[in-house]
This record gives sequence, structure tokens and C-alpha cells, in this order.
Amino acid sequence: MFNTLQQASKSDSHLDRLLAEAREYAQVYVLTRQRQKGCDGMGELATMKEEFRDVVDKVIQYCKEKKYISQDVSYDIDSIADEIVKD
Repeated sequence: MFNTLQQASKSDSHLDRLLAEAREYAQVYVLTRQRQKGCDGMGELATMKEEFRDVVDKVIQYCKEKKYISQDVSYDIDSIADEIVKD
């Protein structure tokens, strides 16, 4: 899904900014997730995950409005984060 959106962002500067923001949040979230292999007593991982999910939801909403993606989008937040970070 993200590769398709990256292609569309080449001609849409707003989408490009949204994807850049998502990429930043994904990197922080993945690093936090890797560091938090044990107990997460402070809730940092949950907070980072929710912040990242909010950004991804903004990207999806924008893409739905612009018809870049269909209305039926489901995703696993960890998989999306990994996909974004590996690119």
C-alpha cells in the first residue's frame, strides 16, 4: 500500500508532506518498539503507537478523499511501520 502512495506523492505535495511525517513517526515507533522488548511501565510504546496510528489515519483519510485508495482499507500498524522504515 505504501509504495502506491509514494508513487502518487510525486505529483501531490500535500501527500508527500503527510508521508514524510508518517515516515518520521514510523522510525521513532519502530525504534521504541525494538527498545521496549521487556516491560513498558511508562506506557511510552503505547503512546508512540497511537501517535503513529493517528498520522497513518490522516494519510489514509486524505488518500480516500483524493481517490488514491479504495474506501476499504485495513492495516496492521506494526506491518505498516516496518514497511515504511525498510524503504
